[in-house]
Amino acid sequence: MKLFAANTLSRMPRGIWVLGCVSLLMDVSSEMIHSLLPLFMVTVLGASALSVGIIEGLAESTALIVKVFSGVLSDYLGKRKLLAVCGYALGALSKPLFALAPGIGLVVGARLIDRVGKGIRGAPRDALVADIAPPDLRGAAFGLRQSLDTVGAFLGPLLGVGLMLVWVNDFRAIFWVAVIPAALAVALLFFGVQEPVRPPGEPRVNPIRRVNLRRLGAPYWWVVGVGAIFTLARFSEAFLVLRAQQSGVPLALVPLVMVAMNVVYAGSAYPFGKLSDRMDHGRLLLLGLIVLIAADLVLAWGTHWSTLLGGVALWGIHMGMTQGLLAAMVADAAPADLRGTAYGFFNLLSGLAMLLASVLAGWLWDGFGAAFTFYAGAGFCVLAGFVLLGQPAGSVRGDAR
Repeated sequence: MKLFAANTLSRMPRGIWVLGCVSLLMDVSSEMIHSLLPLFMVTVLGASALSVGIIEGLAESTALIVKVFSGVLSDYLGKRKLLAVCGYALGALSKPLFALAPGIGLVVGARLIDRVGKGIRGAPRDALVADIAPPDLRGAAFGLRQSLDTVGAFLGPLLGVGLMLVWVNDFRAIFWVAVIPAALAVALLFFGVQEPVRPPGEPRVNPIRRVNLRRLGAPYWWVVGVGAIFTLARFSEAFLVLRAQQSGVPLALVPLVMVAMNVVYAGSAYPFGKLSDRMDHGRLLLLGLIVLIAADLVLAWGTHWSTLLGGVALWGIHMGMTQGLLAAMVADAAPADLRGTAYGFFNLLSGLAMLLASVLAGWLWDGFGAAFTFYAGAGFCVLAGFVLLGQPAGSVRGDAR
């Protein structure tokens, strides 16, 4: 098994490693801010849990919806790297706005600008991973990029916690530090990734013409539907941070909940990505849903910090099992020249589901309490499980190569 893993990593193209490191740096920057932002909004700016849910839902859904347009454009131009660089640059430019924000208005603006940048880069970057990776390593490639991305997602909150302790809860100073890794991510992508060259003489076509959209067949749209239901069952991680605050953990240490979740996520994404290259996709998705149900129930039942960590760890395992897998399934189901468009529509539906899920979670939290929010998440998981069990034959494949 170790020899297989070493052989897989040695065969991984350099561009996949670089894209993973770019994601790592940007996530260090973003999560330094995002792990503290719910606390900043609630304790410094006086926002409610419903406001946090609406802002998080709008931000994340904006990113996913913008991916439709950037994905289509990347297919039309055949220039995925250019759009990815623009998206990362916009994300980097948004970071100083969080430090300067005097109230909720500028925080909302900065969050939306940051997520627009994420939306611009997301679909072209995922399509670039699919273009660069050999078909028999596609699941492992998405898992590796997601693992490196998630390493940044736990290093960011960890750095944020350290600086909160050193600088005595100075949120704004920490937001300024987050500008540095974001700038490094843009530079690494610009200089470090070589995009595959489009074959000479290949015609430029409109990806959203009816004749091309018909080429996105039933297996692809099934993956889109399943991905949207999964997103509906998994609302924003901001509510994990708010749950940690209820456990009595000192304010400066609350972001450690995101560190714990992302450590587990980073450690599980690559192994499960490799497993997805050899295992039935539908079965692995169903197992991921069962793990998320367990996470929701643990987080609903217990408020002690040890119970909280158990639920957060299960949440991270679910993410590792499903996120790279869904990305690989989109690549398998879509024609190569329409991958950007395919990721765009996939993320459009997921974005609408994320908006609905986060607003609903915030409303339930304010009206009925934290436990009811997580029980509702478990209920949506059960619904997603029934949909998955009722899949039509051939809609989810175990090996698309």
